[in-house]
Amino acid sequence: MSASKGSNDVDSLVKSSKLSASAPEFVPSGFNPYDDPACYDENELYYGEPTLADMVTDFLDHLSSSPGSFESDVEDITGMLNSFVTTEELLQELVELIYTQSTSIPNFSYTGARLCNYLSQHLNVSPPSGNFRKRLLKRCQTEYEQRDAAVNGDAETQKKFHSFVLFLGELYLHLEIKSAKGPPNRAEILLSALKDLMNTLLSSPVDANLICAVKLLKLTGSVLDDAWKESGKPHMEELIQRIENVVLDATCSRDVRQMLLKLVELRSSDWGRVRAPPAASNATPDNDPNYFMNEPTFYTEDGTPFTAADPEYAEKYQEIMDKQDYFHDIYGENGNEVYDFEDEMEPEIEEAFENFCLESERKRQQ
Repeated sequence: MSASKGSNDVDSLVKSSKLSASAPEFVPSGFNPYDDPACYDENELYYGEPTLADMVTDFLDHLSSSPGSFESDVEDITGMLNSFVTTEELLQELVELIYTQSTSIPNFSYTGARLCNYLSQHLNVSPPSGNFRKRLLKRCQTEYEQRDAAVNGDAETQKKFHSFVLFLGELYLHLEIKSAKGPPNRAEILLSALKDLMNTLLSSPVDANLICAVKLLKLTGSVLDDAWKESGKPHMEELIQRIENVVLDATCSRDVRQMLLKLVELRSSDWGRVRAPPAASNATPDNDPNYFMNEPTFYTEDGTPFTAADPEYAEKYQEIMDKQDYFHDIYGENGNEVYDFEDEMEPEIEEAFENFCLESERKRQQ
């Protein structure tokens, strides 16, 4: 009986209540959210002071989804970071945030390396313990020193290690070290580290490690090759030899073996690069296969074409020039005159044409 009475009391209270779900939001008296713009935005959402992690994460997420906006946005974010990152602790946090994003988000290593290069040149904070670039390289060294354990770890550890390897490759390509004279240099310490990482990957020739090695050499192979050749070191030949041994001896899958063979083929073609032909002033028929490409084509009396590349060019050309009617009238099938070189060709043009022919002959005889 009492339970029934209690239920009736609740019902009566609900029916007589003036509360409504559509009532305006309760705001304590004397509080105006508009007084503090740091706690209010246009969508009427309240939040505290943004942290470095919030700011950097938002920007990196933006770059990850819209990498094409890098050039237009990087200067603004650097200005914000210069006003925010003023201590050694915040600088270290910034390095860690960018490193983590660059090695954990698929396809962000390229943009991350470009960002690291820009910040290394434009961040103002530089504590005695090291600026942005030095701290970044030290962070990479920490991961590098764990390479032997990582390459033989579980699938997740290997995946993390492979992301680091590819980021380091991008960093080597994009991180510029200013020099007192001439153009900026690449970080030599990264060149040495990439060689060691390649050997580490090939020392444990399971499919995942070999695929990472292929990706790294496709990314950096031509640049590494040039740098080692310039210093007289045979490191690329040694790596290619190891890859060939893996193809012969390792129990990798057929698809991975095919990838390795394609990589060896790519290197044998100078990494797919097409070298520019020799300068015109140094070009000769012996060193430039395209030497005669732009030479004019002439025709003998019976219609046989010939150019300056023809061994009998001089004789055939002189035969044409000796014919009395070479510059005479040309007639159509009905016998009417249709063109007269003597009447139409001005002296300057005729002289230029003869000089052109003589110049072609001179080049042929050099």
